[in-house]
Amino acid sequence: MAISLFDMLKIGIGPSSSHTVGPMRAARTFVDQLSVDEHLVTTSRVICELYGSLGATGVGHGTGPAILMGLEGENPETIDPDSVEPRLEHIRQNNVLNLNGSHLLSYSYEADMQFIPLENLPHHPNGMRLTAMGADGSVLLSKVYYSVGGGFVLDETEIEQPLDEQAVEVPYPFSSAAQLLSMCRVTGLRISDLMMENEKAMRAEEDVRKGILDIWRTMQSCVQRGITQEGTLPGGLKVKRRAASLYNKLKDNTGSGKNRHLGAMDWVNLYALAVNEENAGGGRIVTAPTNGAAGIIPAVLHYYVNFCDDADDEGVIRFLLTASAIGALFKMNASISGAEVGCQGEVGSACAMAAGGLAEALGGTPEQVENAAEIGMEHNLGLTCDPLGGWFRCLALNEMQWRR
Repeated sequence: MAISLFDMLKIGIGPSSSHTVGPMRAARTFVDQLSVDEHLVTTSRVICELYGSLGATGVGHGTGPAILMGLEGENPETIDPDSVEPRLEHIRQNNVLNLNGSHLLSYSYEADMQFIPLENLPHHPNGMRLTAMGADGSVLLSKVYYSVGGGFVLDETEIEQPLDEQAVEVPYPFSSAAQLLSMCRVTGLRISDLMMENEKAMRAEEDVRKGILDIWRTMQSCVQRGITQEGTLPGGLKVKRRAASLYNKLKDNTGSGKNRHLGAMDWVNLYALAVNEENAGGGRIVTAPTNGAAGIIPAVLHYYVNFCDDADDEGVIRFLLTASAIGALFKMNASISGAEVGCQGEVGSACAMAAGGLAEALGGTPEQVENAAEIGMEHNLGLTCDPLGGWFRCLALNEMQWRR
């Protein structure tokens, strides 16, 4: 199976790839299908049922608002995060939804957004059903979607298909680290070169490079915004933002020029914190590979650019191509979904991706890249999240699959 870099690293909004980005994308897909079926203008009601993890934690993760924005025709990649709250207030105050941005219908959040935490749909903890009804109560369209982590969304037909049936034909297919390293040895290609050749089977090289640098610019913007925001984060706990004050302390103590090696890890922590706070605040971030782990890769990539000699855009491109190859291995062989395998799975995967990407950007061999990624992943075994119910075993499965 070929998983693109642009599947692993998606531009979206916080606070969750599986509970915010995925549901918004599913809702947008649903209204697009309504339009294709010519049912959009005859729809008088849309009901959303959120099951399992979406039902249990959807309120805190902004799942309902994300779905409403998707139903109004928005995509997580392009929506203005600052527009969300005013639009939600308009929907609640006026009990009206602008379906796909072109068809007004009555809407009741309390009646039409249903949270069902104690019931799971069959294929994944993050299941949702969207139903459009006509004025006479007839069902015009009903679809089940699964938000399977990292912003990936599958409908009930797609999720039942074997992964190899969803494959795009690429010159260097791989499904394990052993296969990836073998192809590098045979061809003499670096991991980033091999990934670029696979990406070129899906889009022009110029578009690949531009898209990767767009992702990097989004990461940079996220950090820059994060270090300027003060106050508290949304939610009942009133958590105080810390990135701005930490930035001012570090800037005063170590300066802001290049080669600030003294206190480098403090800066890395700052970069990650800035992204995490932007994510928690519903800002624009890059799922890397999920929102829950979104601060790790940008932090390490900022370290490469700000602290490593001879860093340049080519190194950034190699970093992210390699990170996506590593993330694809986790996606194919285990999981990156926090709802499915816990924070250890997504954070461990992100650490492996970042470590391997940095090794590649610094000129490491494919074997050194693999070693860095494996070390990054295995040192997340046992982190506190919830190691019960198979979540710890799933990250152990990640390691076993990696070693094959």
